[in-house]
Amino acid sequence: MDWLDRVARLRRWTSNGVRAPHKPLLLLYALGSYQRNADGELRYTAVEQELKRLLAEYGPSNPTTPAYPFHHLVSDGVWEVRTDRGPGSPGSGIGVLRSSGATGRLAAELRAALGRDPALLGRMARVLLDAHFPPSLHEDLCEAVGLDLEEAGTGIAGRTARRQRDRRMRELILTAYEFQCAFCGYDGALGASVVGLEAAHVRWWSHDGPDAVDNGLCLCSLHHKLFDKGVLGVGEGRRILVSQRFVGRSEASRQHVLALAGRPVIGPQAGNPPVADRHREWHVRQVFHGAAREPLEQAAEVV
Repeated sequence: MDWLDRVARLRRWTSNGVRAPHKPLLLLYALGSYQRNADGELRYTAVEQELKRLLAEYGPSNPTTPAYPFHHLVSDGVWEVRTDRGPGSPGSGIGVLRSSGATGRLAAELRAALGRDPALLGRMARVLLDAHFPPSLHEDLCEAVGLDLEEAGTGIAGRTARRQRDRRMRELILTAYEFQCAFCGYDGALGASVVGLEAAHVRWWSHDGPDAVDNGLCLCSLHHKLFDKGVLGVGEGRRILVSQRFVGRSEASRQHVLALAGRPVIGPQAGNPPVADRHREWHVRQVFHGAAREPLEQAAEVV
């Protein structure tokens, strides 16, 4: 059985292109748990809050529940559920999962395959990360689910994504934005090499975002991470959005994040297309968290 192909083809709920990483997040969490204790089970009541936090941080901004993937992941052949009454999931209702003592774990066949080939765990994790999340979030996500990819022995051979990234993307984006962060203007270099600048996909590559200038921004490392986490976005008129959910009390947070609200995006230089509305709107719907803050100047006037 090709477990990598099975993982790459997880069936996901879809509606109007809404991002639904529920199953991938649960499976990554289960792989991390298996790595720590191959014989362990995940009781729904014990992991519910952790899974909710994962969905809140790495999922879409709309409210959701881990009960859905806990039940439905069984149909993909990689997960099994049992209750106090015996094998089988009681359903996707939160109440019944709690009251029945539901526990889940990797499917028996998958556990056997991992026992024969321990490196399979890392390859599976890499497929899930590449298929559902941008690279800027991979390290943080692995830490959040307790997954050690170095121990798992992942490598380039573990990457099975069918699309190939355009290696010219970084050069095209950085050149278009004249080697400065489109949000703050940072333009650091060490000798002839730029440092701390990255090419960010607006619509994630893992969600069919093209390697094209009109789907990219040159961002410093800090603002790239905040953009992919949904703290920052790009609104109408290509002005920067800052989420009301972001809290920063220090002067550094004020200067580097809160003060960006309402500012125009810097660049790109003439002759290069700005971020396309269809990609910008996808990011606002699928990644940006909550409502946008008023610019600091307007907020001060209201007070």
